[in-house]
Amino acid sequence: MQDGARDRATHSPFADMIEATRLTSLGRLDEATALIQRSFGGYAAPPPPETAETPQQPQVQLQAQPQVQRPDAPSAAPGHAGTEAPAPARRAARIEPARNPISDPALRVRNAVGKVVRGLAPVLKGFGQPRRGPARPPAPGKPASRKPPAESRFVGLSHAEPAGSRDYKLFIPGNPAEPAPLIVMLHGCMQNPDDFAAGTGMNVLAERAGIFVAYPGQSRQAHVQRCWNWYDPRDQRRESGEAAIIAGLTRAVMAAHAIDPARVYIAGMSAGGAAALNIARAYPDLYAAVGVHSGLAAGCARDLGSALMAMQVGAPGLGTAASFGAAPAGQRIPTIVFHGEDDGTVSVRNADQVLAQANVAGLTARSETFEDRGHPFTRTRFRDEAGRVVVEDWRIRGAGHAWSGGRPEGSYTDTDGPDASRAMLDFFTEQKLGPR
Repeated sequence: MQDGARDRATHSPFADMIEATRLTSLGRLDEATALIQRSFGGYAAPPPPETAETPQQPQVQLQAQPQVQRPDAPSAAPGHAGTEAPAPARRAARIEPARNPISDPALRVRNAVGKVVRGLAPVLKGFGQPRRGPARPPAPGKPASRKPPAESRFVGLSHAEPAGSRDYKLFIPGNPAEPAPLIVMLHGCMQNPDDFAAGTGMNVLAERAGIFVAYPGQSRQAHVQRCWNWYDPRDQRRESGEAAIIAGLTRAVMAAHAIDPARVYIAGMSAGGAAALNIARAYPDLYAAVGVHSGLAAGCARDLGSALMAMQVGAPGLGTAASFGAAPAGQRIPTIVFHGEDDGTVSVRNADQVLAQANVAGLTARSETFEDRGHPFTRTRFRDEAGRVVVEDWRIRGAGHAWSGGRPEGSYTDTDGPDASRAMLDFFTEQKLGPR
């Protein structure tokens, strides 16, 4: 028996189905399909047992071949039915019963297997897809199986406590860090949370970094020009006035969201910058760093008159034993300062006094000047004994009373200066609340 005949005689449709299932589970659908097709078309009745009359029986075909009489071969005379037929005729006679479906067990098995396979075909086809192939996009008009990433939100909220209440806006990033930092931003006079957020562009940066940003809003009832009362002693102290309100608002955001308590910061512009420094120094256990843009030193005024004086020439006597805002001994709040050298509203001398409160005298300073584009500016970094930058001072030549590198969508912005929002964010990310 030749090899092909031997394989067909020793294999069954069930064996082929098992092998086809294995190939399908491996994702080799084409091979499995070809095997099933061969199984359907390649099985017939097994050949009859070999006898002594046919010791050299040739390979059996599924169908008997038509008899072709050789011209020189003798033929049987008509009517001589009892005459013995030639050998090929005898073989054809023996093969004929194989064409009867009722008497062919292999054909009955084939038909049964065919029904099973037709029922399993949709399932096998599904299993035949690559196991780790790329996901197909959903059809037009059909929702995706996975929810899209959450979008950022800028929501209006309100906070109240015994010291008072304030409305505020909260920027919630679409994919916040876990846990996320929080920056509290205090606007300047004649501004509001929406205006300040648009002008600083802080929300755009915060979205990329997964940071929350809170924008408290001053009310006209508290100040007719929406200025923070940075010069009133009642609003400078811990657990009192506006300092207590902002600190309570900060804690409320921390309680409502997954905020990292070691990475909470506060910053502000002009009156907001002065208020931010008051609050940061009143709550050194809450804020890890402070940013002061065009602002004043903490506690540098005690009333409206001293406030106007400080804005024009700096606080009198600040840094001496009798100064209003003298820093507690040994206390240093990591601070970043921005100030335009041509600021006609808040004298640049106030930036020097903010640095004095940060105790820069014991730090190592290094200054760099940049003049390649926009307003020229000098950046001075102050490092502690461990080499960490704990204070930064940015002085912008030609800049007035405006947020450096701000956007024209907001008020009091200067697009030609270095990006104060980016610089503050970079500085804050290097600061964490801990032993000081």
